[in-house]
Amino acid sequence: MKDATGELSMTAIAVVAIAAIGVVFTTLIWPSIKANITRSTYCTQAHRCDDAGPTATEQTCYYYDKDDNEQSVKCPTK
Repeated sequence: MKDATGELSMTAIAVVAIAAIGVVFTTLIWPSIKANITRSTYCTQAHRCDDAGPTATEQTCYYYDKDDNEQSVKCPTK
């Protein structure tokens, strides 16, 4: 009977640990990954970018959203 109780305790600990990792991922890590994917998509769709200068690491680029409104996004220089 003691072995069965130990197995149940380890299973409960594993379930709680997996749930905690899932919460951390969905609240802290996933939003930044999603924002980077979205920004990368908008930078790819950009039709015009401002000249940022030779030493700049970012430039302002413009794209059209689904309603054909021009939006701006900060993109890495090429």
